[in-house]
Amino acid sequence: MESSIEGSLARAVRGSVRSDPTALGPFRHDRSHLEGVPVAVVVPADADDVVSLVRWARRTRVPLIPRGGGTSLDGESVPSDGSVVVDLSSWNAVLEVDRGELWARVGPGIVNLDLQAALRPYGVFFPPNPGSWTVATVGGNLGTNASGPRSFRYGPTRAWVRAVEAVLGTGERARFGTLVAKRSVGPDLLPLIVGSEGTLAIVTEIAVRLAPLPARREGLVFPLPAGASLGAVARRLRQSTEAGLSAVEYMDRASAAVLAERRTVEWPTGTALLLLELEAEDDRDAALRRERLVGILRSVGVDRSPTVFADADHLWTLRGESSVALDERTGHRIREDVAVPLGRIDELLLRLEEIGRGADAPYYLFGHLGEGSFHPNYACDPASPTGDRIRRAVLSAALALGGTVSSEHGIGRLKVDFLEQELGPTAVDLLQGLKRRFDPDGILNPGKLYPPLPPREGGRPSPSLSGSGAARTPGD
Repeated sequence: MESSIEGSLARAVRGSVRSDPTALGPFRHDRSHLEGVPVAVVVPADADDVVSLVRWARRTRVPLIPRGGGTSLDGESVPSDGSVVVDLSSWNAVLEVDRGELWARVGPGIVNLDLQAALRPYGVFFPPNPGSWTVATVGGNLGTNASGPRSFRYGPTRAWVRAVEAVLGTGERARFGTLVAKRSVGPDLLPLIVGSEGTLAIVTEIAVRLAPLPARREGLVFPLPAGASLGAVARRLRQSTEAGLSAVEYMDRASAAVLAERRTVEWPTGTALLLLELEAEDDRDAALRRERLVGILRSVGVDRSPTVFADADHLWTLRGESSVALDERTGHRIREDVAVPLGRIDELLLRLEEIGRGADAPYYLFGHLGEGSFHPNYACDPASPTGDRIRRAVLSAALALGGTVSSEHGIGRLKVDFLEQELGPTAVDLLQGLKRRFDPDGILNPGKLYPPLPPREGGRPSPSLSGSGAARTPGD
């Protein structure tokens, strides 16, 4: 069967086709605990080749799984059994940079940090910087509407995409958005693609918005006193527009300790930490803003002096290693992504601790404090019944406090059951209607984001959402 599909694919596309076990191995999983078994990996030659690939998939009814860096955490890029992975990681060119109008055209496979390096000589940057920015692709950032520390000031990926070229599940090429500064020609379809997790279209090119690179950008790490109200800290910093803050992050004592064991860190240990990024015009401006910030924090009980990182990027790269450090400590674990209004932060944190104690699971927490967005981690097998109970308890707690089950990681396969709880049945029905229009045969990234579609007209079920095509947890 595999060789037959490989031969059929080779005749349909001009790009490379691989089906040997060595080539398929890295594509069976993402950074979640899920895995699936693809039958082939295709690297399309160009956008026209993607059109040919989608038309082949429609004829053969074989699902396609778009993939970049494979850093998704909820199974977004895990293949369904019998699917074909569309590897776009080599589509990593910076095609054009317009410094005057602040945009760049890039391939979806360019790694976030590589894009930042390419833009630096122009004096501009792409603001979204998720924790996995050293390996995550911009196409993947778009697929999940990723954020990162700088979203405190700059917002998520959705705010920084100007236009997208893509191939729909119909095999049609389409362009969403525009390079002009503003346009009024009806509802904007571009936001439908951002956050769609590859379920509506395969993105072949992205035009991203850019921002001027600050003259100075430093990182600050403040030890937090025991019992500090994180909600009060977050609200006070959100109100402090004069401080020049672009990131407000939190790392609990346990997470900071694990990171310190992995490598030498330049900040105090034995305490929870407040991690900030400050933007300034020059050294004098930075010193004035830092002094002002110290006074602001003293008003909410944070009274110790900060450790200063002259290069904030070094701080965020170090902060990004916390997940790797926890991988080494706990192995597979539950790592969630929820957010609540700032006024409910302290209630959420109490509930998250209770969930860990009730399950007797070691608990670690870090996240984007300034936006009420947190990543609770529990040292528990995520595929076990206990792991499932913990995940459901965490997501339910966020919803009960007026929050969301995903602030930046997406829905993937792990949170499909919670989509309707958050959005309501009418909104889900609208989303499923969009799915049918963009991908009538259900061949694009099946089983992700949307609850199972009802049978199509005539009673024939959508093959992409049948149980036989679902990704598996190891040991299934």
